[in-house]
Amino acid sequence: MAGRFEILKDNAQGYRFRLTAADGTVVAESPTFPHLEGVVAGINAVRENAATGLIVDRSTTAREAA
Repeated sequence: MAGRFEILKDNAQGYRFRLTAADGTVVAESPTFPHLEGVVAGINAVRENAATGLIVDRSTTAREAA
């Protein structure tokens, strides 16, 4: 089973999404969008960019190893 996007309505009358792994672990959570159309556009942007995104490690550990 693949991960899934869950659309949530928060208390501030906005919407956000949560990306969960197949085992239910929360992988990412979005900021609040004022409209449902915005949260759907956010999900589509993540879906389009995640597979081709570069990994840029800016952690302290990576800099110390260099």
